[in-house]
Amino acid sequence: MGSKLVNYLQAGYPALYLVSHEDARVEAELSQVASAINYNLCFWSVISGLVETNSKKVHQAQEPIEALQAIESLPEKSMILLKDFHLFLADANPILICKMKEVLAEAKTKNKSLIILGCRLCLPPELEREITVLDFALPNKSQLGLVLDGISESAMLQKIQDEDREKILEAATGLTTIEAENAFALSFVQSKAIDPVLVAKEKAQAVKKNGLLEIVETKENLDSIGGLDVLKTWLLKRKSAFSQRAMEYGLPTPKGLLILGIAGTGKSLTAKATAKVFGVPLLKLDAGRIFASLVGQSESNLRSVIQTAEAIAPCCLWIDELEKGFSGSKSSGSTDGGTSSRVFGSFLSWMQEKKAPVFVVATANDVSQLPPEMLRKGRWDELFFVDLPNQSEREAIWKIQISKYGRDAKDFDIQVLSKATDGLTGSEIEACFVEALYAGFDQDTEPTDLTIAQVLTDFVPLSKLMAEQIGALRNWAKGRARYATSSVPEKGLRRLAA
Repeated sequence: MGSKLVNYLQAGYPALYLVSHEDARVEAELSQVASAINYNLCFWSVISGLVETNSKKVHQAQEPIEALQAIESLPEKSMILLKDFHLFLADANPILICKMKEVLAEAKTKNKSLIILGCRLCLPPELEREITVLDFALPNKSQLGLVLDGISESAMLQKIQDEDREKILEAATGLTTIEAENAFALSFVQSKAIDPVLVAKEKAQAVKKNGLLEIVETKENLDSIGGLDVLKTWLLKRKSAFSQRAMEYGLPTPKGLLILGIAGTGKSLTAKATAKVFGVPLLKLDAGRIFASLVGQSESNLRSVIQTAEAIAPCCLWIDELEKGFSGSKSSGSTDGGTSSRVFGSFLSWMQEKKAPVFVVATANDVSQLPPEMLRKGRWDELFFVDLPNQSEREAIWKIQISKYGRDAKDFDIQVLSKATDGLTGSEIEACFVEALYAGFDQDTEPTDLTIAQVLTDFVPLSKLMAEQIGALRNWAKGRARYATSSVPEKGLRRLAA
């Protein structure tokens, strides 16, 4: 980041906007930059006013207008860090905006550069073309390593072995230096050592704070999924895609996977299992929460998501029910001023151009809500369609569900149950068994085939409730998507009844 700042300053950019939560780290970086190019560095805040770091001279200019007036009196080759100045610009005060334009014009001629520091991007339209926005990346492993060394030294810990150190730093990637320091310290207090598991738990809490991303603890693996043999084989071929051996072989980093299909057929389960196959953390994105009411906040939220995902990489980014998050992009120009279209376009561009090993796993139920540009091959490595389970898949699902609830599958006639549940999804089969468990508990006995048959008598499957929609989805998938299972659907079974 330092070299990039030097280039901008030497090119004469009068104003930069750094998006970061790390004031101390930004100050340290700017101090190094100012020393490298022999600039006078000044810090401003609404509390302390304008302070020249070399001479320690303090300008009593706590008000934003006063700060801009004081900047005019500074010598040439000055760099001024304005902390949280964006909060005043957000009010769109016309006097402040006009004064800002005057100061920027003067700064351009006198080698002065104003650097606004804020945790989010918030600029009035009048200044959007005047100020260059830069994302201050989260700390990398080497920077986090310095924090770890500091904690280890203060806690008088023995030298951490290289293998353990790598695990700790990997668990801390995606945190700010302050968050990492807190996580390391808490781990030491709790276990008298720095435990990567405890650090990862703290990271999960930190990532979850903004409500956009959360780290999902995954217990599911491919054995938790009944059927979908083609999809499983496809994933297993890529299980080492993020390894050093893959890089040396020349394999491109996989982009992602889009799974379309009927609700309840195991799409979300597959997304969770994917992270287990790759052996990487799973981040879940709530796409709907990206959109916010403040101008520029939606775009800022997306940048925050991308920055966090790339900092934690290699990882899987799971977007559940993709169509609900981005369905508004089609008509957003007339409904939200084009915000949805801009966010959607930025997301597509990132997916196309990303270099970081972030594997995107998205699921969707209603393909008609997705814009065509989302579905084209270059965005995803593969597009899979998950249909209603066939008989062999239903047998596997019954075995999994019976074992999941602590019963022995040998006590049930799996083949008969499979035939009796033709047209049911995997989640519906689980719901039937759970209902049978309740019935058995009420009668103080174990569930049997007869108990399940009684439950099925009153059960109305989704394939009957939404026969037309499922039929349309099947028709769309023909020739457009790859089927997740290799088995041919039975003609007598799997028939949709209206």
